[in-house]
Amino acid sequence: MTTTEHGHSVTRQTMTRIPTPKGEFQLALYTGSPDGKEHMALVIGDVAGQDDVLIRVHSECFTGDVLGSLRCDCGEQLERAMQLISARGCGVILYLRQEGRGIGLLEKLRAYDLQDLGHDTVDANLLLGHQADARDYTIAAKILDDFGVRSVQVLTNNPLKITSLQELGVRVNRRVPIEIAAGPDNLSYLRTKASRMSHLLDFTVRTGSAPIGLNGNPQLEQAGNGHGGNGSGSPEPYVGLQRVGGTVTRPAVTISYAQSLDGSIAGTGGDQITISGRQSMMMTHRLRASHDAILIGIGTALADNPRLTVRLVQGNDPQPVIVDSELRLKPDARIFEDGHGQPWLITTERHDRARRAALEAAGATVLVVPEHERGRVDLKAMLELLGSRGVSSLMVEGGSGIINSFLGSRLVDQLVITVSPQLIGGLRVLGGRSDDGVEYPRIANVHYQRLGDDMVLWGRPNWGGV
Repeated sequence: MTTTEHGHSVTRQTMTRIPTPKGEFQLALYTGSPDGKEHMALVIGDVAGQDDVLIRVHSECFTGDVLGSLRCDCGEQLERAMQLISARGCGVILYLRQEGRGIGLLEKLRAYDLQDLGHDTVDANLLLGHQADARDYTIAAKILDDFGVRSVQVLTNNPLKITSLQELGVRVNRRVPIEIAAGPDNLSYLRTKASRMSHLLDFTVRTGSAPIGLNGNPQLEQAGNGHGGNGSGSPEPYVGLQRVGGTVTRPAVTISYAQSLDGSIAGTGGDQITISGRQSMMMTHRLRASHDAILIGIGTALADNPRLTVRLVQGNDPQPVIVDSELRLKPDARIFEDGHGQPWLITTERHDRARRAALEAAGATVLVVPEHERGRVDLKAMLELLGSRGVSSLMVEGGSGIINSFLGSRLVDQLVITVSPQLIGGLRVLGGRSDDGVEYPRIANVHYQRLGDDMVLWGRPNWGGV
């Protein structure tokens, strides 16, 4: 069948049955596109003359769709779309040959090289002389017209895609979110899509308020759960400013640590030991580079004397933050070395003024917050202060006391736990219910990644559905 809507004609050359693990689809191939490429449509059910047909306009991504690359969310979005449309029993996936947002595979790979040097996905395209997004959706409108689809619901996080379809005459009745859990290799990519490309990614705490994305746009849906995810009601891992009613309240918090199989994070006497392999350590450094700030407790600072920098991969160093209620950090700590970001020290009114003067002379910024209990820093007040200073994402690396405090206060949005195949019998980070009455959560939306001999677990905490 040939249709000449929107200018050029497009011809359906064939349509054949394609059984898949997600269900049995019909695959149609089209020619006649102005770009000279063959485009495809995966169809399930009778969509002719139907309203509110669930569709996904998916741009080809060889690295993600075929190789399962973790640098983007494309392959997982395609699988999720197939699953959702199959479950509904009626819908269309338009598979457009627009690799790299329209720049082609070769240029996309060159853009990847630039991203590895520290440029984000938008700047990489611009540096190569391309638009940030060079895609055209005319062929998608033509294919929908060929199938006789009257109106659609679009699986997308990209409002510009909906606007483009509407300008081409497609009746779009609803946007259906299709968010994928963040990982160490696509975290920065997803944040860039939200902050620079207007993607409506759900970086919000569930508070009963209308969700507002990292870019500040309300994510209002006409139906469904309105929060993205997989439709099951389980939240997805995310990063970004946490908002209540549109007001920034605190940064998103990622807890990241490495442990042995028996849960040890240090030796028997609390001695520092190497747990992670090199690949998982590189992942941790990529994760650091994707956050605005990195936080540890004073115990870890004194025991490990860390630099808290990004050294194993390309990327910017996060702002180091140390929770030090009595200002015990030493002015000659490695974190003050030249070339590294000067730390922010979070303390209370009980701190020693002479030590403060010495630390400020060494380059520290001392920030005073209220005490919560037993002389401890009030974490909620601290996070609000960090948010007011421009920190939208915070990575917490330890130690045990700090991790337990964040979990006990339920101020954790994402967990990244590296498990190394060792038995150490040393200091454990968690121990069921601690003496402080910490109730530890289950982990929802779990994703696993093997890096060398290590296993990395990504997920979101869930305290009994809260």
